[in-house]
Formats: sequence, structure tokens, C-alpha cells
Amino acid sequence: MPERPKKLTDTVIISHLTEGWGFDEKTNAIVKEFTLHSFSSAAEFIGKIAPIANEQDHHPDILLHDYKKVKVMLSTHDVGGVTSNDFKLASAIDAI
Repeated sequence: MPERPKKLTDTVIISHLTEGWGFDEKTNAIVKEFTLHSFSSAAEFIGKIAPIANEQDHHPDILLHDYKKVKVMLSTHDVGGVTSNDFKLASAIDAI
């Protein structure tokens, strides 16, 4: 059985944030908002995230709002905070 990831401290989280990602202390998640060209492209973007999340067995909270904005929130729910898994998924999402 793989080792459970460890919750990172706020200081470590902030030091690992990359372009556009922020840390929401209230929800204890790293967050990024993407603005796409249309509603359809926003929905397609979410569709591209889904198989990556399934492959990593790590599923983000995703909000589609203002018809073309996608807010992605990453937190490792079973440890109650951000882990290295969240940064791995964030990197994969940025590569889309």
C-alpha cells in the first residue's frame, strides 16, 4: 500500500506556488482560476482535467462560472490540507 501523503505547512505551500496559483487558508487549498474563450472551451477544459485526475486518483473541486471561467481548487481531503499530490495535479493541469 502506498504511503499516505503528508499535509504541508502553509510556509511550504506558499514557497511551492507557481504562476497563477494561490493558497486559500480558509479552505486549505491551492486555487487557480482559468479564463477560457467560451462556455464550450471551459467545459472542454474541465473534460481534459477529468482523465488526469482519475489517472492520479486525486480529484479536484472545480467551479465553472461566469460562463467561461473555471476555478480549480486542490486539497487532499483525507489529510485535511495540501500535499505534494496537489502540486503534482496542479502541474498537470497547467500543462493542458
